Amino acid sequence: MAVGVLMFLFALLLVAGLPVGAVLGSISILPNLADPWFPADAQYIIRSMINGVNSFPILAVPMFILSGNIMARGKISEKLFDFFAYFVSDKTAGLPIAVICTCLFYGAISGSGPATTAAVGAMTIPILARAGYKKEFSTALVAVAGGIGVIIPPSIPFIFYGQASGSSVSDLFKAGIIPGLLIGFALMVYSWMYCKKYGEDKKKLNEYRDSLKAMGFLNLVKDSFLALVCPIIVLGSIYSGIASPTEAAVISVFYALILSVCVYKTLKIKDVWDVLVESVKTYSTILFIIAVATAFSRVLIFLKVPEMMTDMITGSVSSKFVLLILINLLLLFVGMIMDTTPAILILTPILLPIVQSYGMDPIHFGIMMVVNLAIGFVTPPLGVNLFVASTITNIKMEEIIKSAIPFIIAFMVVLVLITFIPQLSLALL
Repeated sequence: MAVGVLMFLFALLLVAGLPVGAVLGSISILPNLADPWFPADAQYIIRSMINGVNSFPILAVPMFILSGNIMARGKISEKLFDFFAYFVSDKTAGLPIAVICTCLFYGAISGSGPATTAAVGAMTIPILARAGYKKEFSTALVAVAGGIGVIIPPSIPFIFYGQASGSSVSDLFKAGIIPGLLIGFALMVYSWMYCKKYGEDKKKLNEYRDSLKAMGFLNLVKDSFLALVCPIIVLGSIYSGIASPTEAAVISVFYALILSVCVYKTLKIKDVWDVLVESVKTYSTILFIIAVATAFSRVLIFLKVPEMMTDMITGSVSSKFVLLILINLLLLFVGMIMDTTPAILILTPILLPIVQSYGMDPIHFGIMMVVNLAIGFVTPPLGVNLFVASTITNIKMEEIIKSAIPFIIAFMVVLVLITFIPQLSLALL
């Protein structure tokens, strides 16, 4: 009964529009206020919050945020897009495919869906518009493709899942490669189908292609090479054992800074302070949510919610197939109303024991969870990527959503494959 009341209040306060951090913090202390004998008193909540953020792996998060912001200000996404567009701009759906490739590479730098959408969208949507593509299509494309940023390693949500589940962050990064590439391929297939059906302005595309060709291949490679090798340096240092994910995040910051300030000279020294302030503002919000979400998850453990959920589901669901469908539906719904970070930190301790009792690998479940929540980036009412893309183009959310639906369906087709074919996630481990 107490658990039911707590979860009802949690849902009610979220629907009322209160900040997630405030809701989690206030709900965490309620059981002790109702029953002074409940072990999670105010002191315990505060200690849990401190312990929740006192973690070496979590240090990777602000570093990847800072690295992504430096590269966004340094216009690194432009270098990436020009490189991919050079090879495919004269093909059917060439520029949309170049946008998706840019999102894949930029996601391997920033680790964030909204950051990928903002950095890539601000530069590519105007180019697509000038090439004759509808703004609604272009905006939806970038919003959905930006979601790959949390699946292609390094990924900030994978870091949080690793903390909540005890799984290896490096293994999660490896496991995200094939699913991320599959999602990118699915989005490319739909883009090709769309362009085949509705046609393209070949005259404008040829003009854009000619402007790229005029740069010369060697000049293009010279201009974009250092941007292209950034993910290789970051991920290579992790997989080779040279650096941990946190250390690799620090490497990416210095690499981005040197590249933007000294090599490309697209970022001035005086602008670095603004980038630091912006990054701190972004992370401070996330940091508080991490702290209170950790405390809330421990309160749920005291209330024996994981055990209750496990007993309830295993007692009523005998099929692993049905279980996975139900969990996917739950995660898709949660992704619509809650940010990725608290969703992972709260739901992982509850759902992981359940799926493990059915023989599911924790790494496989982590990939499935993050892919589900990535879809939440482009589904209302939360839909962070939709809001980011909408502010770039000033197009109404309703219009973007209509164009985004086929992309979301393509995303979900891959989600089904990831859910029921574990080797898609585990093949590289």
